[in-house]
Amino acid sequence: MQVAISGASGLIGGALARSLRADGHTVRPLVRRASDEPGVVLWDPVTGTIDAAALDGVDAVVHLAGAGIGDKRWSEARKRELHDSRTKGTDLLARTLAELDRRPAVLVSGSAVGYYGHDRGDEVVTELSPRGNGFLAGLVEDWEAAAAPAVEAGIRTVYVRSGLVFAAKGGILPRMALPSRLFVGGRLGSGRQWVSWITLDDEVAAIRFLLERDGIAGPVNAVAPEPVTNAELARALGAVLRRPAAVPAPAFVFRLALGREMADELLLASQRVRPDVLVGAGFGFRHTEVTGALRDVLGRS
Repeated sequence: MQVAISGASGLIGGALARSLRADGHTVRPLVRRASDEPGVVLWDPVTGTIDAAALDGVDAVVHLAGAGIGDKRWSEARKRELHDSRTKGTDLLARTLAELDRRPAVLVSGSAVGYYGHDRGDEVVTELSPRGNGFLAGLVEDWEAAAAPAVEAGIRTVYVRSGLVFAAKGGILPRMALPSRLFVGGRLGSGRQWVSWITLDDEVAAIRFLLERDGIAGPVNAVAPEPVTNAELARALGAVLRRPAAVPAPAFVFRLALGREMADELLLASQRVRPDVLVGAGFGFRHTEVTGALRDVLGRS
């Protein structure tokens, strides 16, 4: 296959590109600056420009670009940036693909379990569950809706609603592990909130699975089948790192540092998400249990 990837320099996009190339597929990264790398596709979502001709004839597109959700405190300006970086890029790409003479068979577009909101408590949610509350839920709804031109053009479109992605380098796990390494690890807030997670290996495998399964379209939860509470995750991480997990971090500390909205929606959110579409389609997770997953990702026997 020829697969165009936006966000190919990021954690998930980079791993996906390496996996595809290792199996002999051609990867065409979408980049904002001219490059000597062969096969790149120039685009700029801010100005609304894209080299449509370079996309004509690709077999599939994976769209993962967007500003980092947790990189900066959420001012109103930052929230607009987070929203626009996703909706404008998705709209530009979807409209461009819809107008091609030789359209790709599939668009796999990044999304997030933030769609379900941050305050679902112990409720189990699936791809059929309604949108939740909060800034991220609205952002994800608009993000997915921006791909409508591709759907209307008959391109099979999948929205990959990812949970926390565990990787040895990059992403959230190294930051989560640091307090444990310093002997100050523990639950966040009450610890009762549910965490839906997936390893980077399974995330990449799931995207590749979705590229190849013609019958799957719409939202797909990319999470392991067994979510855990925050307290369980803290204990598992402590056990893998051979560190205690007995120093809880009060919720008010995060709310003071980050603001209530960002703290509640990112660090203290409860999302008990089930991957019904992937499981029903026969996808085989490599990692289903959190302690074993953390051991494997962090290289601990």
